[in-house]
Amino acid sequence: MSFRGTGVFDSESEYAWLVTIWTLISYKLNPINPENSIWQDCMMMEVIGVTKRFNTTEKTGSVDDLLFGTADKTMKQVFRKEGSKVIYDYLENNSHFKLEEIGEKPEVFSAGLERLLGSGAPVIEKLILKKLYHKLRLEYEEKEGYDFSDYVKELNRSALAKG
Repeated sequence: MSFRGTGVFDSESEYAWLVTIWTLISYKLNPINPENSIWQDCMMMEVIGVTKRFNTTEKTGSVDDLLFGTADKTMKQVFRKEGSKVIYDYLENNSHFKLEEIGEKPEVFSAGLERLLGSGAPVIEKLILKKLYHKLRLEYEEKEGYDFSDYVKELNRSALAKG
């Protein structure tokens, strides 16, 4: 599922869902009482403030940091924590590569993943790239002759040009 929002939350429905859950929980804990209203408003503002700070930090991090976080999260979503650990151990032992180096050595990551996963590697790489582009608020386009490392290098070049 993909949301393209520009506010604190990725979509209006995400915000509405959070408010609904928060309202239900706060009502269960504090049945309607005028004295609780001020506390609840302050609590909601705190939640929004923390979320805003988190989202701002995430979106303004370096491309390498975002790539590392996105790759790790994607690997864990696809292979779960245990499977990801097996893959990371394989990459470290056979390619002398740690996931933290993915921005510096995308070709090593790609080659190690291909040795381990074969034709499944490009699918994982594409998923990582799509999520990374989404985080950067860019549109991912497949380009003829581009591989994973080409996309990463291009993103790093464009980040340097902007910075």
